[in-house]
Amino acid sequence: MAITVKFVGAFRHFSGAGELVLDCEGCVSIGELVNKLVKEMPEIKRSLIDQQLEDPRPNALILVNGKEIGVLNRLETKLNDGDEIVFVPVVHGG
Repeated sequence: MAITVKFVGAFRHFSGAGELVLDCEGCVSIGELVNKLVKEMPEIKRSLIDQQLEDPRPNALILVNGKEIGVLNRLETKLNDGDEIVFVPVVHGG
């Protein structure tokens, strides 16, 4: 199953690529894809995964085929061959 993953902003820097096409055999959901990315690119973990919650959602908007995962099934959103996943960093401040 081929999935296109795009990184925007700081995620592009930490991942070392703007776009990847991954063979996601065994990746059934967004959560599993995130785990695969963190294992294959450990340098992206600190910016993508919230350390206290162990969750990427506070630090990233995650889009599947143009829809934010919050309107889908969150990290349980199922992946299909040919899907496009986009990670957009969320900027926090105050």
